[in-house]
Amino acid sequence: MKKQKRNAVIALIVMIAIFLGAQEGSIHDVKLGLDLAGGVSITYQAVGDETPSAEDMDDTVYKLQKRVEQYSTEAVVYKEGNDRINIEIPGVTDANSILEELGKPGSLYFIRQTDDDGNQNYQYDSSTGKYQLTRSLSEIIDSGDAVLSGTDVADAQAGYQSDSMNNQEIVVELTFTDQGKQKFADATTRAYKNGESIGIYYDGEFISVPKVQSAITNGQGVITGERTIEDAKNLASTIRIGGLSVELEELRSNVVGAQLGEEAISTSLKAGIVGMILIFVLMIAVYWLPGVCASIALLFYVFLEILIINAFEVTLTLPGIAGILLSIGMAVDANVIIFARIREELKSGKTVDSAIRIGYSKALSAIIDGNVTTLIAALVLGLRGSGTVKGFAQTLAIGILLSMFTSLFVTKWLMRALFNLGLSDVKFYGVGKEPKKLRILEHRKVFFTISACVILCGFLAMGINAGRGRRALNYSLDFVGGTSTSITFDKSYTLKELDDEVVPVFEKITGDANVQVQTVSGSNQVIIKTRSLDVSEREQLNQQLESAFGVKETDIQSETISSTISKEMKSDALSAVIIAMILMLIYIWFRFSDWRFGASSVLALVHDVLVVLTCYAVMRVSVGSTFIACMLTIVGYSINATIVIFDRVRENVKLMGKKAEIIPLLDVSISQTMSRSVFTSLTTFFMVFTLYVFGVSSIREFALPIGVGIISGTYSSVCLAGAFYYELRKISARKAAKSGGAKENAEGRKHGKGKA
Repeated sequence: MKKQKRNAVIALIVMIAIFLGAQEGSIHDVKLGLDLAGGVSITYQAVGDETPSAEDMDDTVYKLQKRVEQYSTEAVVYKEGNDRINIEIPGVTDANSILEELGKPGSLYFIRQTDDDGNQNYQYDSSTGKYQLTRSLSEIIDSGDAVLSGTDVADAQAGYQSDSMNNQEIVVELTFTDQGKQKFADATTRAYKNGESIGIYYDGEFISVPKVQSAITNGQGVITGERTIEDAKNLASTIRIGGLSVELEELRSNVVGAQLGEEAISTSLKAGIVGMILIFVLMIAVYWLPGVCASIALLFYVFLEILIINAFEVTLTLPGIAGILLSIGMAVDANVIIFARIREELKSGKTVDSAIRIGYSKALSAIIDGNVTTLIAALVLGLRGSGTVKGFAQTLAIGILLSMFTSLFVTKWLMRALFNLGLSDVKFYGVGKEPKKLRILEHRKVFFTISACVILCGFLAMGINAGRGRRALNYSLDFVGGTSTSITFDKSYTLKELDDEVVPVFEKITGDANVQVQTVSGSNQVIIKTRSLDVSEREQLNQQLESAFGVKETDIQSETISSTISKEMKSDALSAVIIAMILMLIYIWFRFSDWRFGASSVLALVHDVLVVLTCYAVMRVSVGSTFIACMLTIVGYSINATIVIFDRVRENVKLMGKKAEIIPLLDVSISQTMSRSVFTSLTTFFMVFTLYVFGVSSIREFALPIGVGIISGTYSSVCLAGAFYYELRKISARKAAKSGGAKENAEGRKHGKGKA
């Protein structure tokens, strides 16, 4: 026992040393997004005498979005006017280096080595160590020796493949469009026959000159010879940007300030601190010594998450904060499940030592299943999503893995350490009480009716809004675009001064609270984005700015901007959510050996999404980039709560037997997990509530629907998920009875005893 106490003391000292030895700089070095810290804004102009089509511009915007995500998943790309594209990249301040790496989009060609007469189109220059054109690019294009252009490439990715000696070599994999497939087949057939290469020419120089090893007719090829995987990734990225539909040139570049400013960061930190304190108070008041351990582990969890976000250079924005909030809720969630199990074991007469061991063992399946399903969603969103969706997925995935570690290992280790130090009396842990049996299933029709009415109100509100000439939902400029107004003031303004003095002028004219403000570094220029303004509103705005701030009309420029969330990004997000739900359904089906558990969970998710949508429609909350993150947060939170209940149902089926009546069994399972449902909802709600109280307006617009979603998720898990499962069992039983009756009739007819 002395040795155990000594080890516990040493372990506690090590834990304290980790906290005290943490380098403050690493916490403060977390990369912040454009909305929190600013970045670089670059505007490109389309090259050519004719204005490109809207389709070509949209295609270019989407491909550029994929290109700039190498700098940050939170980078945004949108149209400005008819022939300009604006790129905003957070967390960087050197516009020149970005421009140098980004290059001149839309000028990539595949050039064959010789023309039809055998003359060289390019040759190696030993003095420069590079390949050079032997004639002008325009002549090569006109003669048809530029066999493909960048628009013929569908995709380019760096990777590995096995060579003839079965060694892994670095390659760039090319995939061509339907038109490019035939062009590439003809070009490689000719080059292979003549023993030639095909040079890839981009932005005035050859980026690769691979020799053709065979005729490639399937529309897919590889480039070998890159020394490092980083070189291969750069080549693949360059080829992708060379496939833009529109050729662009730089028009201007600026270093811009944060859209939300320092106040948003300070208020968010304040909200986080207050929320954590409330969580600590609740956990300690309810669970006593285990609550103390959970609070310490949660501090350790937050510390680790900041370090990992910094280490992986994740750019933290408002949607990223959503992922952190959800993972904090889950970190406490796992502890609550464990502590409830420990108290149940103590109630049955187990010793504290046995109760801790058995409690962790029994809680493990629910914790793993709940976190794995949410992790599935995070991984799919990270792979399929783009922009802010990817940022959300990254922070969510990091949080899930860390929460499992801190709950299953750190909290357990702390409890063991304190137990070995002598805190082994049952009074420090609390003995579970027999839960009051709820009769949820008996009132399922009432719950179905309440949910249907709430969701119907949402659809009615959307219909009324649309009928009055307003959009069904209050879409922000992130979804529908708007107007970007550039103003050059006589003096410089801080972001707080702009929020207090200038923004109210815009809000009064537009009647919209969703106004985004950016300052341009090194100048008095300010960029303000609002909903679309008509001519009269622009004139009124110019007059107000001149009378209030002395700004001349020549110093005010307005441009129509497109949505920062493109159609492709919406499609990517929607497909990611659908794929994630399908994979969740399959996983729950596999784990619970019953598809009805998975289907019930998904139905509960759909319910929660529709309830939150009702909140957006009725309260006219702005639907912007955080809308997607909000919905994903609700999906992740709700599925976790439902699985805990179904895990208890599965356990009770084993205890009571498969012939046990299903309604009492479901009611008992819900009653046994009710405390977990209430307390974990409270802990997550504390964080969201403090954000709503302390946050700036844009953060409050995010916190409100999240709060509604948490309440809805708890309600659907407790009141609807089990009811959905029961109804699905009834449907299955009726089908089985019908098929059984039909089989019986068939057998009867066979023996002359069938019913008429």
